[in-house]
Amino acid sequence: MQTSEQGRAFLEGHEGVALRAYRCPAGKWTIGAGLTAASGVVVPKAGMVITRTEANRLLALALMRNYEPAVGAAMPGAKQHEFDAGVSFHFNTGAIGRATWVKRWRVKAPVSEIRAALGEWRKGGGKVLPGLVLRRAEEFEMLAYGRYAGIDRVATVPVRADGLARFAVPVSEAEIAEIRKGFASLGFDPGTNAHGVLATTAREFQRRYGLTVDGIIGRATLSALQRALDARVKVQAGVVGAGGSAGGVTAARELPEAAPAGLADALSAAPWIEPIILGLGAIWLAWLAWTYRDALAARLDRRFPRIAAKLRSI
Repeated sequence: MQTSEQGRAFLEGHEGVALRAYRCPAGKWTIGAGLTAASGVVVPKAGMVITRTEANRLLALALMRNYEPAVGAAMPGAKQHEFDAGVSFHFNTGAIGRATWVKRWRVKAPVSEIRAALGEWRKGGGKVLPGLVLRRAEEFEMLAYGRYAGIDRVATVPVRADGLARFAVPVSEAEIAEIRKGFASLGFDPGTNAHGVLATTAREFQRRYGLTVDGIIGRATLSALQRALDARVKVQAGVVGAGGSAGGVTAARELPEAAPAGLADALSAAPWIEPIILGLGAIWLAWLAWTYRDALAARLDRRFPRIAAKLRSI
């Protein structure tokens, strides 16, 4: 059995579809409905652009090779809508072979038990994520009743008349608040409306981070935002760790009040330790700069556009 057109549309509604390659939060080049080189059907790279038709073809191919066989084995005799629900779950979690809800589905357990077991898969990084809560609820509706919720999210992103950017993936009010906070911390004004982010701000962010400039906040924009925030936190931690404060290298000569007894004396007795510490700190910062070169490119974009373009291309 293969995933139906409705099933693929449902999956795309949650994954989003990016026609220009972008780096996921882990730094891997990604395109289409979250496809990386690990999918075996495409090798995304800087500057790659595909059509919507190609994105559909790649997703169908990735599902056929990597997901549908496992779902078919785990859910023998599944109807089309049940199979589609299993594919969406497996694409998101990779756990179709060990999920309790699948075992309950196979023995025809009460739908309340299947719903509860499916709903347990709602955490990411140890936290309950509103997006996963919604996805599991919609997957259950598909599984139990054949209802495909939100299948037009990608195709018909609504136009807003309030000047706010449109969201191409489902987000909760709490997530919007975090997104606004993230933009603001990076120096991008999200506006005064707590229900979203200014479209002009989204477009400027997309321009500086080498994304498709459309004022629509989808998976690519959110991934770039997360990477920029991660880079900022790690750079600050690296500077403080290497130098004792974010104020500069000169702060490396100062020890915090809570330094272990005898550490200052040890440094005085072995002055060669300090340059080693500074050198390790410099290597750490250089590694961060390379790892988050897309975020660095955005910082350099205005003053050094050619350097920024080069960093984005590698």
